[in-house]
Amino acid sequence: METNFIDYVKIVCRSGKGGRGSMHMHRAKYVPNGGPDGGDGGRGGHVYLRGNRNYWTLLHLRYERHVFAGHGGNGGKSGSHGADGEDRYIDVPCGTVVYDAETGRFICDVTDDGQVVLLLRGGRGGMGNKHFATSTNQAPRYAQPGEPMQQLTVIMELKMLADVGLVGFPNAGKSTLVNAISSAHPKIAGYPFTTLEPSVGVVSYRDNRSFVIADIPGIIEGASEGKGLGLRFLRHIERNALLLFMIPGDTDDIRRDYEVLLHELENYNPELLDKQRVLAITKADLLDDELIQMLSADLPSDLPHLFISAVTGYNITPLKDILWQQLNTDDRRQAHASAIVHRDKDLTFLQDELADEGEDQDIIILDEDDIEDMDDIEFVDVE
Repeated sequence: METNFIDYVKIVCRSGKGGRGSMHMHRAKYVPNGGPDGGDGGRGGHVYLRGNRNYWTLLHLRYERHVFAGHGGNGGKSGSHGADGEDRYIDVPCGTVVYDAETGRFICDVTDDGQVVLLLRGGRGGMGNKHFATSTNQAPRYAQPGEPMQQLTVIMELKMLADVGLVGFPNAGKSTLVNAISSAHPKIAGYPFTTLEPSVGVVSYRDNRSFVIADIPGIIEGASEGKGLGLRFLRHIERNALLLFMIPGDTDDIRRDYEVLLHELENYNPELLDKQRVLAITKADLLDDELIQMLSADLPSDLPHLFISAVTGYNITPLKDILWQQLNTDDRRQAHASAIVHRDKDLTFLQDELADEGEDQDIIILDEDDIEDMDDIEFVDVE
């Protein structure tokens, strides 16, 4: 079944070409030797990215595979300036990262509502022949052509903006916790990989305060090698200030499971290990006090931990307290949100990633203006 949660798209963007300058000589009754009066061509349209908080996914771009700005108009007689090409704005959800689809190069990051980023600049219009008149060349019969358009195929990735990201194996109780402490209601069932797409919930806290929690599909050992759902959803926790590791209390070895999860995160992005971490041992309603005390002795001592049960509500309020305290320690929320460093995509895996997302097809577009002006089209590479 096709989902409406689209966090990965590949589109072609093209700015407009500049209009040609006019090569025209003034002609009017009783004005002999009027001289050059050719106007300038208009500039080509720019292509912009614009953050829009009303969008939560990239679904609106899934079927708009190309974004073309307008071409600049040609200059005219009597110094008439050509019309500027129409600019195009691509509205994207906050948290969208853009890469060059050919090289994997990181281009830009749109994180704020209303933020505008220039993606492609339109070509400048050519100057008319009136600009080239001199005392020794009073009737120039040449004008500048407009600058060529720019074209770029880009990959857009959505990385959710949330305070707390949940990390755990399938059936660790992540969706149950989100359902219990927030207004989000992800699917809950008794089989692995119930969660197939990320979800975000707002957690209410004391004194009308709140924070945002993000749930992603479970990862398994070997996910960095493509097992299970792989690591494709881990992009959504790269921006989180805090990672909440969730391991069920009925597992064989809690410490080993925690180290496996850390290893998979390190394989995906070593910078994730620098984030604050909290460990929650779920399904505590299946454990008695003696067993909880025994398991606590073997837990990692370098991070806060808590035994919880989202079903019975056991230790849920203390968990919120720990999360809020960790989020607001030394203003680390702002520090982590601004410290994210985007890496270029590894070309070794780029094509496989495009295939997994259904974005590996080539996009070839010709519009009517292209066909008519085929001889005049010149593309330039964007450095």
